[in-house]
Amino acid sequence: MTRTALSLTAPARFSGAFALLLFAAFLLIGGSETARAQTRTPPYWASISANEARMRVGPSLDYPSNWVYRRRDLPVRVVQIHGNWRKITDESGAQGWMHVRLLSDTRTAIVSVPQGRLYKKPDDRSQLLFRAEKGVVGRLGDCSGDWCLIDIGGKKGYIRASSLWGAVR
Repeated sequence: MTRTALSLTAPARFSGAFALLLFAAFLLIGGSETARAQTRTPPYWASISANEARMRVGPSLDYPSNWVYRRRDLPVRVVQIHGNWRKITDESGAQGWMHVRLLSDTRTAIVSVPQGRLYKKPDDRSQLLFRAEKGVVGRLGDCSGDWCLIDIGGKKGYIRASSLWGAVR
């Protein structure tokens, strides 16, 4: 793993106004998602917010990684909290710890059947829009009853909740 160091040239002081501006930017860019994730009570759904996220065997950087995820938006189930660390379970059943900054409250789901069918309306008799293969990830809209609205790469449709992992509340 490559690490880079941040070096500041003199003077390396922040004014109060500049620090406040940085904090506000942090909240706008994604800190608010992290703040929300810190106040939730498990179990709850989350998604991976980074292009690369390490799952660790314990809740600290001192523990080794047991898995590296390279798939943003992958749904995970948060089952335990320890400070800024979340114990998660993925679709395969693997469990480990991930830092809260690597997680988002954005609801996503993964197609868990060989071929998920997406319809124009939440009804099997509705127009079939397209099919999604097992393992495809999409962003969830509203789920009601047995159906969820999902956006997969800009294509939206309704899919049975039973065809997804990450949809059951």
